[in-house]
Amino acid sequence: MKKVIIDPVTRIEGHAKITIYLDDTGQVSDARFHVTEFRGFEKFCEGRPLAEMPGITARVCGICPVSHLLASAKAGDRILAVTIPPAAVKLRRLMNLGQIIQSHALSFFHLSAPDFLLGMDSDPSKRNVFGLIAAEPELARGGIRLRQFGQEIIELLGGRKIHPSWAVPGGVREPLSAQGRTHIQTRIPEVRTTILNALDLFKRLLQDYEKEAQTFGNFPSLFMGLVTPEGLWENYDGYIRFVDSVGNIIADKLDPTRYQEYIGEAVEPWTYLKFPYYRPLGYPDREDHCRLDSGIYRVGPLARLNVCSHIGTALADRELREFRDAGKGTVSSSFFYHYARLIEILASIEQIEILLDDPDLLSNRLRADAGINQLEAVGVSEAPRGTLFHHYQVDENGLIQKVNLLIATGQNNLAMNRTVAQIARHFVNGSEISEGMLNRVEAGIRAFDPCLSCSTHAVGQMPLHVQLVGADGSVVNEAWRN
Repeated sequence: MKKVIIDPVTRIEGHAKITIYLDDTGQVSDARFHVTEFRGFEKFCEGRPLAEMPGITARVCGICPVSHLLASAKAGDRILAVTIPPAAVKLRRLMNLGQIIQSHALSFFHLSAPDFLLGMDSDPSKRNVFGLIAAEPELARGGIRLRQFGQEIIELLGGRKIHPSWAVPGGVREPLSAQGRTHIQTRIPEVRTTILNALDLFKRLLQDYEKEAQTFGNFPSLFMGLVTPEGLWENYDGYIRFVDSVGNIIADKLDPTRYQEYIGEAVEPWTYLKFPYYRPLGYPDREDHCRLDSGIYRVGPLARLNVCSHIGTALADRELREFRDAGKGTVSSSFFYHYARLIEILASIEQIEILLDDPDLLSNRLRADAGINQLEAVGVSEAPRGTLFHHYQVDENGLIQKVNLLIATGQNNLAMNRTVAQIARHFVNGSEISEGMLNRVEAGIRAFDPCLSCSTHAVGQMPLHVQLVGADGSVVNEAWRN
């Protein structure tokens, strides 16, 4: 057997490598996505006071700190056993919508748009955000300002764009100011136009990427996400729903705080990233990852649009219908994560516009005070990349005894490995590592927008190393990205 290793993988957050195994005929027999960084965030939270956890866990990542801030605060709410004020719920929702916009804009415009607009086989020295600015200045400018809009919402609420110490167990620290509300409202027409133009552009580009749409993680799996009790798209609260690749709801109205009853967590010796799976169907063997009845599931924007009945806003629901028509119902190709991100940005803008009319956003009734009333609790929210779980155990004094963070990127781990193998089988031929193949394998991972600092709670850049490994175990070729 021969083996190809891609190490490091580029234009993703974190550090990883890819190994592609070849059989005696030079055909791909398997592929693995290795996460090679480790930090141990869960362990060094032990002994910290509960009140500090939102601020501490927000430091897991600089891309999606709000997601950890909110999930942690929600776990704290349950340990205090309080119902937080309605204004605090709405303000948290507003910040999470801003987080979805800024993170999705970064993923699409900065990290993935160079592939679509400059070409998968284009010069890698120009296939980046700077090349995009040179080739498509208006699109690049719109993407930058769209991300800025999301960051401004976070800053107006939390006092800073990154790592705001704003949500706390029991509520939030500050309301939105009247001036802040007006500022957000004045930006909405511009960002709505930007995202509608981006959606139109991406839909036109789909005809040029039919092969990628068919091979970038296009396989049967389950999809999981939060929905409202009525089945609408949800990003902050609600129930867990699982659907399969033909659209059947296989589990619904699951209590997200009881996630361990339906989500298992497996480990493999060749990666630091865990492998969550749907417990009732079991952990899939390597050979079974593509079976419809295995426990592999996907989370994030693609999953959220597959599990919801509809979104609940006019423009986003129109786009959702068109999205589902493209996938003939449930959309199984991971290439369409990009499409789903754009729809979620539009949905978030529409929901923000509605939410800004609520007078509760300016209320000073923001926090419920209480002592330690529960010794264990789970906080759950939808991060941009998927459902995020914070599970804490505390002692009577509120000191953390144990932490488990179940991250969206980890929940997509089985699917990412399956995606890498599928792309490699289509684009790897023999022991040569072409630039187009290298970029397509990377682009398959970028479709999931993995945040490996979150998933392994590590820090650092994300380069890529690819190795081709032969049938005898020797490395027959390799390539690096810095």
